[in-house]
Amino acid sequence: MRPWNTFVEGDNLDVLRAMAAAGEQVDVVCTDPPYNTGHEFTYRDDFRGDVRGAGRAAGRHEAWAAMVRPRLEGCRDLLRETGALFVSIDDNEAARLRLLLDEVMGEQNFLAQVVVNLNPKGRQLGRGFATSHEYLLVYARDARRTVLDASSAETVVAADFPLVDAESGRRYRQLPLRNTNKKFNPVSAPTLHFPVWGDPGTGRVATTPFAGAVEVVPVFGDGRPAVWRWSRPLMEERPDDLVCRVVQGRRGERVDVFQRDWLERDGGRRKKLRTIWLAEEVGSTDTAVAELKELVGHVFESPKPTGLVRRVLGTMPPDAVVLDPFAGSGTTGHAVALANLADGGTRRCVSVNCAEPTRPGSNAHAAGLRTVADITRARLRAVDRLLGGGLDERVGWG
Repeated sequence: MRPWNTFVEGDNLDVLRAMAAAGEQVDVVCTDPPYNTGHEFTYRDDFRGDVRGAGRAAGRHEAWAAMVRPRLEGCRDLLRETGALFVSIDDNEAARLRLLLDEVMGEQNFLAQVVVNLNPKGRQLGRGFATSHEYLLVYARDARRTVLDASSAETVVAADFPLVDAESGRRYRQLPLRNTNKKFNPVSAPTLHFPVWGDPGTGRVATTPFAGAVEVVPVFGDGRPAVWRWSRPLMEERPDDLVCRVVQGRRGERVDVFQRDWLERDGGRRKKLRTIWLAEEVGSTDTAVAELKELVGHVFESPKPTGLVRRVLGTMPPDAVVLDPFAGSGTTGHAVALANLADGGTRRCVSVNCAEPTRPGSNAHAAGLRTVADITRARLRAVDRLLGGGLDERVGWG
């Protein structure tokens, strides 16, 4: 059985090209490139100097883009057609990264720009607003074929299902059976416009007349003809999930049909993810620092919380191969191990980091971690020791 985690020390561009040459493919890229803040943290996080073809005269943003572009292209080339890419960034390069990804991945494959509330209190240092968010840009390799499911079981709230079935005790809510989207009407969907029969006293609904029933046809609130969301065969297959009752419409009382939408259902209930992710849902920079400190000490200033990466992983199959070419403190590999333990998945993660020296005087350097690769390696070793799953360590790919 292959290990959950593989750590590769080396220049990520070289590693990406070597992986492609070896015929490797991945399902998910989840990464956190340098934000180009102009500040010195554990490692250099600005790009004013000469960076692979950018030239010394190039501006900081141009140099950053010149560094990032070939790495994004390398990630794209490794992604399966069903795969997806998630890249974290802040305001320094968010606009430029969006344009780069439109070019590299294709505008048609853009899925979302998620706002992530990693600092609920807001950054109090410096001038201007107290920034409390970053971004997560999401692209499919091919939006028509991706298996990404932008929903989660964790976002389902029981209070949204206020009704309780007297016999089974199951919670449910009632949804209009008519399609409320006016694009769907008897002209665009003629097979879904037909009469049914219901008794608002007992709630019974059927596709054929019965004693005590009234005929019900789907209409919009203004009385114009509408269509049902369910076909006639599906109604006949699931009559117990339908209920008839009197409602107050714009033109007075009328009889309508509703679906009993159960909280618990086959396959598990999931709810669409919103594009704002709150710290209480996915963790914050503070919780991420605490996670890392528990494993290897306070050796990285701005790690990502594992909860953020686990939410990303939850949108993809539980056997996904994950790649993080800017592995930083090793959050992605840690999150993969936690996700596998939680749901029995068999995800595997390849984390790549270079041997760039840590800054003298930084916590990492004081702890004896002389390169950023040493930080990633130390965390993933601790993850393997405490959580299991195995760790394959390499210098370069191959």
